[in-house]
Amino acid sequence: MLSIKNIKKLRDQFISPSLSISYKDPLHIVRGKGQYLYDRNGTKYLDAINNISHVGHCHPKVIETLYEQSKTLNTNTRYLHENIVLYAQELINRLPAHLQVCYFTNSGSESNDLALRIARDYTNSNHTIVIEGAYHGHTSATIEVSPYKYDGPGGKGKATYIHPVPMPDAYRGSWRGSNADILEYYVGHVDSILDSLNRGGEQVSAFISESILGCGGQILFPEGFLSLANDKVRDVGGLCIADEVQIGFGRVGSHFWGFESENTVPDIITMGKSMGNGHPLSAVVTTQEIAQKFNNGMEYFNSFGGNPVSCAVGRTVLEIIEKEKLQENAYLIGKYLIKELNDLKIRHNLIGDIRGRGLFLGIELIRDHENMVPAASEAEEIVNHMKDRGILVSTDGPNHNVIKIKPPMIFTKKNADQLLDTLDQLLIKKKYNSLT
Repeated sequence: MLSIKNIKKLRDQFISPSLSISYKDPLHIVRGKGQYLYDRNGTKYLDAINNISHVGHCHPKVIETLYEQSKTLNTNTRYLHENIVLYAQELINRLPAHLQVCYFTNSGSESNDLALRIARDYTNSNHTIVIEGAYHGHTSATIEVSPYKYDGPGGKGKATYIHPVPMPDAYRGSWRGSNADILEYYVGHVDSILDSLNRGGEQVSAFISESILGCGGQILFPEGFLSLANDKVRDVGGLCIADEVQIGFGRVGSHFWGFESENTVPDIITMGKSMGNGHPLSAVVTTQEIAQKFNNGMEYFNSFGGNPVSCAVGRTVLEIIEKEKLQENAYLIGKYLIKELNDLKIRHNLIGDIRGRGLFLGIELIRDHENMVPAASEAEEIVNHMKDRGILVSTDGPNHNVIKIKPPMIFTKKNADQLLDTLDQLLIKKKYNSLT
């Protein structure tokens, strides 16, 4: 086995320098099982961050399915095969009735890229409404609709046909107050964009949004915002795209899809990450009408999107979520974590806000509450100290001051208590403006 030093040296030599490594002292992870990862020395880490391993690292049923189908057949979708049609049917059975047509892809970025292409073809427009702080992927088209990237380091700013709405953040956003006031303010920005496009004789193409902003810092929208914004876009002929890449498949606990928790329905839904439990599998689902319009003579073909192995894995993941009651677990453990984290917030002044749903949570750290100064360096330090104590978390948000919690869905109350106790002890020991 190569030494960590030599692995790092080879990585620096052969791997893109724009790909970062987690933690100040990088981990050499060699094995995963359930909600745990193990390094080269056998040290065990509680994984509270890798949401791609939705049903747990190396779930035996997923591995068995992957192996059995791989040794039989894996090829493109130009041949008839039951896996792709049965998986499409099982996905559609979990969606609103109007969403009936699947396109299979290999990543969330690819799904969002295709969704934008479909929407722009349908509306004959590329004017797209986005939310500040959002991230939708790494392709050229998805970077264009990702303020988290185009407004960040190395970004070139927004294109003229991209129209951002201020992040609807009730805690430290550009407008705070009662929910009604916040709702009016942020929906008003959607109205302004639509009015401006109308005055210029332009058609809106789409409004793309997660139902909880991930890279934005696990932001929950003001109640009613997403539903009302979607309705306004749809009323003038635009399409609504729900990006479920991070929060779909029961992660929010209360519902199977994030958009359901916002009491809205999309015209197009994108999914990825967790649906293959680490296998490259993603999808776009839309209506028959939109799919027929997209069927304009230019064939959509994806060499390995929807291949027999990927679809077999996807079907198994759906089966595990149901049989192991993982959506219910996300709801119960998430509810417990929110309650206990709010108790920590009372005792530790560094914690400014606790938010999220199910097993998709954020802890925003604030250095100065009066002036809302983000505690970015403290957040980074805490994440590294948590790692040293056997728990893997990470940071997010425009100011990198939000500790995010999005573990495999098999996370238990015992796991939650370990995370809570470790964070509490660390906050006390480091004396980050502690109120204890």
